Amino acid sequence: MPTLASLTAVRKLSVRRLVSGLGHERTVAIAVAAIVLGASFLSVAPGRPGGANGGTGGPTGDGPEARLAVGGSVENDSSVGNVEADYADEPVAAYVQPAPNVNTLSRIEGVDVADPEAQAAITAQAQLKTAVEGPFLDDGTLLKPVAVDTSVADGSSLMRTYKVKAGDTLAGIAARFDVTTMTLWWANKLKSKDRLVQGQELRIPPVSGLVVTVTAKDTLNGLARRYEVTEDEIIATNELEDRNLVVGQVLMLPGAKGAPIKAPKPPKAPTPTGGGGGGSSSGGGGGGSAKPPKTYNGGTFAWPTSSHHISQYYHYGHYGLDIDGSTGDPIYAAAGGTVSFAGWKNNGGGYQVWIAHGSGLYTTYNHMSSVSVGRGQHVSRGQRVGRMGATGFATGSHLHFEVWKGSIWSGGARVNPLAYL
Repeated sequence: MPTLASLTAVRKLSVRRLVSGLGHERTVAIAVAAIVLGASFLSVAPGRPGGANGGTGGPTGDGPEARLAVGGSVENDSSVGNVEADYADEPVAAYVQPAPNVNTLSRIEGVDVADPEAQAAITAQAQLKTAVEGPFLDDGTLLKPVAVDTSVADGSSLMRTYKVKAGDTLAGIAARFDVTTMTLWWANKLKSKDRLVQGQELRIPPVSGLVVTVTAKDTLNGLARRYEVTEDEIIATNELEDRNLVVGQVLMLPGAKGAPIKAPKPPKAPTPTGGGGGGSSSGGGGGGSAKPPKTYNGGTFAWPTSSHHISQYYHYGHYGLDIDGSTGDPIYAAAGGTVSFAGWKNNGGGYQVWIAHGSGLYTTYNHMSSVSVGRGQHVSRGQRVGRMGATGFATGSHLHFEVWKGSIWSGGARVNPLAYL
């Protein structure tokens, strides 16, 4: 049998004879054609990932596929030439197919930049450099900031503020904004019954009622039942869009009431001064209680205080005059008559005095700091009956003065005191 060496020798001899037959020039031409054909085949053949001959586009052959850096830097891998290095710091807003040999065409000597292919490559490179900027994460993720509305509708925006001026009283401020005095008391969590401080800022609710802050245990239905208001009133007043409440939400409860002002413990019956005895004596000197006059013929009433500053007038919801003053200022009987009540009442008026003048006409003096007369005592026009204060539902010393036609709180009605003063 022929050996491998003998077969190889035969093949070499056959090649020599073939070359001899073709001639030197034809042999060279065939060799050149074979080289060109092989190069053409290699230029269109797919690269082998991970090949040992180098990176794709490199001078030593095929290798890993080209990578595109997005939104961050990459290491300059010499195996892939300058493609990644040139684009490492350029953020890319979308997937972009880069033109082949972009950097090479724009940098290699001898390339005609006027050539259409070179111009197209350079244009593609410029477009990449003007792409939308980040912010990007390290992995190339584009961050798109989104403004999330976390606000919750409540009654905070409905509140107004008022800065206390000289001479202001809580009752006067309440009248100015058409809310009750107690609404301001509750809304501002006031503790002192003394005069307001000039420059103090007060929160003014839009309507009379109570301002509450929602806790974890509160529900719309629970608040409505606790404060005796309807759910629809709460929603409408606070312009709510959601019936579910959020902890910390501020709500205005229209018509609701909070805790009353803590009343001081009434002292023992005061000792009447300035014109008579107590409930068992009459003015001027003893005997039984004076009977109320049948008719009133005393003319115009006298002004009941030394101050003439009216902080709140008679109007619907406020059926009397608030006359400003200082704690301890004297309060005088507007006309002669008989004291029908003197002392403390839990009706908001604190210490107060009622006087019957005849003809079904009565006057009341409220929020006193002290009382100077007793029940059944006869008093004359201008006689001191007590001193000004801020007891009961009041903040800031003042006199709440009322005129009644008919029995007080027993069928009578309050009228405008200015008609009698």
